[in-house]
Parts: sequence; C-alpha cells; structure tokens
Amino acid sequence: MGKMGQMQREHAQQVHAQQRARTTTYLQHQQMLWEAEHARQAAERSAAANERERKRLYAEARAARVAAANANLEARLDELDGLLATTLAVDDHIDLNRLKKRVTLPEFKPGRLGVPLQPPEWNRFEPPPPGSLGKVFGGETRYQQQLAAAQEAFAQARARFAAAESEREQRLAAARRRYEAHCEQLTAQVAAHNAEIDQFAAALAAAEPKAVVEYFGLVLGNSVYPDDFPQRYRLAYVPESRQIVVEYHLPTIDVIPSVREYRYVAAGDEVLTSPRPAQEIRERYADLLGQVTLRTVHELFEADRSRLVETIVFNGMVDATDPRTGQSVRPCLVTLRTTRDTFVPIVLGRIDVEACMRYLKAAVSTRPWDLVPVRPVVEFDMVDKRFVDEVDVLADLDHRPNLLTLSAAEFESLIQNLFAKMGLDTRHVSTPADGGVDCVAFDPRPIFGGKVVIHARRNRGTVDVSAVRDLFGTLHDENASKGILVTTGGYGPASFEFASGKPLELIDGSNLLNLLAEHAGVRARIDAGEPH
Repeated sequence: MGKMGQMQREHAQQVHAQQRARTTTYLQHQQMLWEAEHARQAAERSAAANERERKRLYAEARAARVAAANANLEARLDELDGLLATTLAVDDHIDLNRLKKRVTLPEFKPGRLGVPLQPPEWNRFEPPPPGSLGKVFGGETRYQQQLAAAQEAFAQARARFAAAESEREQRLAAARRRYEAHCEQLTAQVAAHNAEIDQFAAALAAAEPKAVVEYFGLVLGNSVYPDDFPQRYRLAYVPESRQIVVEYHLPTIDVIPSVREYRYVAAGDEVLTSPRPAQEIRERYADLLGQVTLRTVHELFEADRSRLVETIVFNGMVDATDPRTGQSVRPCLVTLRTTRDTFVPIVLGRIDVEACMRYLKAAVSTRPWDLVPVRPVVEFDMVDKRFVDEVDVLADLDHRPNLLTLSAAEFESLIQNLFAKMGLDTRHVSTPADGGVDCVAFDPRPIFGGKVVIHARRNRGTVDVSAVRDLFGTLHDENASKGILVTTGGYGPASFEFASGKPLELIDGSNLLNLLAEHAGVRARIDAGEPH
C-alpha cells in the first residue's frame, strides 16, 4: 500500500498540475480575448469619434462655404446699390498736365570700363642691389645685367599697359556715346508725348468735336464698374448747341443675383437656395438703370470745368436676345436730355433715383426686363455720322450747296423734299418773312402718325427759345400730335428745357445736314462766312 499510495499521490499531483496548467492557459487565453475585445471596442469608439469629428469638420466647412456665398451675395447687392454713391467721392475731372511725363534718365554705369587700369610699378621689376660681399666677387656685373633685363621688361609692360588703357578709353567713349544717344531718344519721346498732350489740350480748349469726344471718352473710361458690366459707349458732340450725345451700353437684368439666400442642410448634405422674388429683381434692375444714367451724366458734367457742354443726351442701350425670336436686339431702355443748370444743383447723395429720373423727365422703359424700348431723345447715328461726313466731304466743300445762301424757294423745296422722303405728306406750306418754312404735314402711320407742325429756320447762331414757344403754340392751334423745329444753327439750354417732356423735336444744323444726306440724297453745307 505504501508504494501504491505513493504512486497514487504522485499521479494525483500530476493530474492536479496538469489541471492547474490548463486552468492557467485558459485564464491567459480568456485574458487575451478580453484584451482583444477591449482593444476592438476602443478602436471602434476611436473610429466612431474620428468619424464624428470628420463629419463635424466637413459640415463646418460646408456651412462656411455657404456663409461665404451669402456674404458674396450681400456684397454684390451693396455694390449694385452703391453705383451712384461711389462716384460722388471721385473727382472726375482729368488734369491733362498730369498725363505728361517727366524725363527720368538712367545713370551712366560703364562697369569695369569706368575704372582706369593700374600702370606697372618699377619696384616690382627692379632687381635687388648686390651687397658689400657680392661686389667683391663680381656681383656688380650680374646686377647690371639684371637691371638691364628688368628695365626692358618694365618698358614692355608699360607699352602693354598703354595699349590696354587706350582700348579701354575708346570702349568707354563708345559706351558713353550709346548712353547719350539713348538719353536723347528718351528725351525726344517724352517731348513728343508732352507735345501731343499740349496739342490735345489746345484742341479741347477750342472745342474741336474730335478732342471733346476723346476727352469725355477718357472720363467714362476712368469710371470703375463691376467686371460684368459692358462699359461700352459712343459719344458725339454738337458744338453749335454745346450738346454731347451718349449712347451707353447697359447691363442686362442677369447682373441682379437671382438667389436670395443659400442654406446648408446637414441631414441631407445638400445646399438649398431661396430664389429672389421676381418683383425685387425687377425693382433692383430699374433702380440700377437709373443709377447708371445719373452717374454718367454726373461724371460728364463734373469733368467739364471749361463748360464745353451745356446739354447732355443719354441713351441707355442693352445688347440682349429677344426671347420671342432668338435674334439679337439692342433696345433703348432709358433716354433723357438735361442741361447743366438743371442737373448740377441736384444733390445726388440725398435723392431717390426714381423720383430724380421723373424730375429730369427721363423716358424709362415700362418693362426693361422684357426689353420694351423707348424712343431715344436723339438718335445717336443722326449725330455721329456728321463727323464722318465732315471728313469725307472736305475735298468737295465748294461743290455742296450752302443752306444759308439758298433762295427762299430753294430752301422751301429742300425742306419739303426732305420730309416727303421721310414719309410725311407736307401741306399748307408757307414762307414767313424771315426766309424760313412753315408747314403742316401728316404722318400716315397708324397709332404713331397724325398731324405734324414743322417750322424750319435759317439761323447763323443759336435759336432763341421764343421760336420753340411759337412752335408749341402752333401745335396747340393746329391740334397737332407733334411739332418739329429745324434750324441751320443750334439750340441753347433754355430751348431744350422748354421742349423737355413735350411732343417737340429740335433738329439743329448738324442733324439737318445728316438727314438731308441720309433721306434726300443731298450733300449740303452750312457756311456762315459765305456772302449771300
């Protein structure tokens, strides 16, 4: 039993040891599983946190972009609302003297050519004299030989130096000549530029139409508008009336933002837009047209310190596509004629745009967003072609009839022929004592037609406003729908003021010449210096 008991105890101990080992292994395995699960859960929590952080940052970025877009919308509206106000702080006059240039000549920098060469020095060639002991053992003879060789080498070095220095001086002189020629060229260029400015200033002071148009073109070119505005225009100047006609290209309604607000919806990760009400867009566009009109007139008058212009005609055009036909159209959406005395006293910083346009008797499209046109106060081409005609016909000036020297019968026939060619049936023609023509005509067009009173006067200067009043009185007496006053001269601000808002059309000498050439095929001239 002792041995068997011992064996049994040993076996039991061995079994217990194996059980303990299995238990330990199991516990270790469970610990590893727990740690792995814990790590997995920690990783999932971290990933979830990272995803939440990523989503948060993404949503913030999207929201920031939307906020920036809304800020851009507000900035755009502020820019459009302030089109008129921004120009009021700017002096639109152009000082031509500031366009002149000053000569700035570069410094002459010859570089190493400007540094003289160093001549050779004798002390670098001179051999050392023999000492006392050397003289005893024949050193004096060797010294004399060395001295002679050194003197010859020194002479050769001086000759090379002289040749090199002479070449440097020649190259330096050539460089200076090139520099002086360049300075003369720069000086001549600046002098020519400044002479051109002086010539332009003299032509402007003399009110030469080409110079006047060019100057006011510079004025409008200096006016800063948003990048998507056309900023294209044509100008014409009528010296007889000191009137400038502007055909200005306006932006389309597309410049008004169609979006009122952007909104980010995180749940669906999408950006939603709130449309701007159509009525607000239309009101803003109408206000914009008024601002551009007033701004342009203001800039032209403010820039004119010499009073070259007393009257401004503004025609605001827009290049667009007719949605009905798909064809390109250029309707006139706003037109006005105003004088300096009427416009300049207006305090533009305190006005209501719409009310101011009414005060100036501007004709504005009733529906500019639908491209509904208005009739320009003055058709630009009736003025603009005049300058081309003047240039083209200078050679045959003496062959054209002078309207001021025609007989009364000839002038009457000319006026009748002109308006007949323009589609009017002229009747009841009379010739007043002043040599002009009075007639009643009929426009056969439906709706726009009717009785028209025409007064034509031959004047060498500015027509008195009384002639315009007489025409208006005749218009009422004849119960006519329109009155036309034609003159070989020009009109003053008082005439334009009186005719403003009335069914009266004033045609000056420049426009008369153009109408005769365009409709009647008559190339005429108005020469006040030629005797009757």
